[in-house]
Amino acid sequence: MKPIAISPTYNERKNINELIARVLSSYDGIDILIVDDNSP
Repeated sequence: MKPIAISPTYNERKNINELIARVLSSYDGIDILIVDDNSP
């Protein structure tokens, strides 16, 4: 089973790239699911 990181977000445009980079560098073979709460 492949691990997945789920991250709920709202107005995180400035931080999302860093979040993704940190998660991918911390865990080998992980998928990331970003759930946006209808940011403008």
